[in-house]
Amino acid sequence: MQTPEDHELSRRGVLVGGAASVAAVTLVPTATPAGAASAPAVPPTAEVAFKVNGTAHSLELDTRVSLLDALREHLHLTGTKKGCDHGQCGACTVIVDGRRINSCLALAVMHDGDEITTIEGLGTPDRMHAMQEAFVVHDGYQCGYCTPGQICSAVAVLDEIKAGIPSHVTADLTLAPAVTNMEIRERMSGNICRCGAYPNIVAAISDVAGVKA
Repeated sequence: MQTPEDHELSRRGVLVGGAASVAAVTLVPTATPAGAASAPAVPPTAEVAFKVNGTAHSLELDTRVSLLDALREHLHLTGTKKGCDHGQCGACTVIVDGRRINSCLALAVMHDGDEITTIEGLGTPDRMHAMQEAFVVHDGYQCGYCTPGQICSAVAVLDEIKAGIPSHVTADLTLAPAVTNMEIRERMSGNICRCGAYPNIVAAISDVAGVKA
């Protein structure tokens, strides 16, 4: 029959043996394959060429760079704003080949060869686009952070309606979209104004479209 001393020795042996095993594993050096690089891997890059506001640009970019960051950080076109960076607020809206997109959701390399228009390309303080003038007249902004995206989206909205591209309001392809208050609000719903200047924004767009808000 085992005595309490035998149990004590057994427990002590287990503890000592376990500690020795851990030490042995810790002290064994990890073999490094011959020729393996010790420095972090360099992220892949690609040459991207596109035309922005009528000017051709060629950039060598990390393939993970968004179109928004390419415009702001590499071309210094900071009129396009980074809001949520998740495609939910519309502050980063630009026009690519005639269509509005959230530039925070698009990789720059996806737009090689495209023509891009930002708020800087629509007009200047001394020669404003008609939509910019309407936003000033109707006070279509307060803090102004969302305004570049709102204006780019608004310009594209009128082009969409003119081209007969349906929205959720005019989902029937047999019906030509109309420039109405409801149609404008539906198409602009992806552009968020935290200041709540929506009535003035719709009034500005309606003014340019030549309809009553």
